[in-house]
Amino acid sequence: MPEYKLTYFNVRGRAELIRLLFAAGEIAYEDVRIEWDKWPELKPNTPMGQIPTLEVDGQVICQSMAIARFVAGKAGLLGKTNMDQARADMLLDGGMDVGKLFTDMVMEKDASKKAEKKKEFGEKHLPPFLALYEGFAGDNGHFVGDSLTWSDIGFFNMMDFITAEYPGALDGYCKLNKVIDNVKSNPGVTKWLKERPVTDR
Repeated sequence: MPEYKLTYFNVRGRAELIRLLFAAGEIAYEDVRIEWDKWPELKPNTPMGQIPTLEVDGQVICQSMAIARFVAGKAGLLGKTNMDQARADMLLDGGMDVGKLFTDMVMEKDASKKAEKKKEFGEKHLPPFLALYEGFAGDNGHFVGDSLTWSDIGFFNMMDFITAEYPGALDGYCKLNKVIDNVKSNPGVTKWLKERPVTDR
């Protein structure tokens, strides 16, 4: 059985989707969380000077989405057919486009600029994205086929961050709320959400 070691900071950030995929697949791994002051020492020993990294039986890969795709494959969550897999990838990539705008807003240091960006994101970018993805979601609460895929988990993870800033964002989106419920009801995810370390982001 392969041994997995995931290394990232002690935040959810770019590693949380990976952790959720490990959880959903009930795959054991070592969750290594480093403090910020240890990063300069670790950085030169990473493949591309960035984390997260995933060590698999001594081999190291990086890039968060490459790692997530790898773990999703091990967990059987990529999709059942090539077209299912392409659709899941499409939905994840589309979510990342909106996620970048959200991250830019959250990371803004200037209070007045952040307020402007928050208003713009909440009024201009978030509603059309959610309306579009409501159309992509099935009545069964899955984006692809009839079972859980990493596109469902990716959406759940992104909205976990977004609803912290916009609590009522998913009000009225019946199918998207089913997606959220399906992810949360996965036994491994349920367990992870109860036990994961509490962090500020």
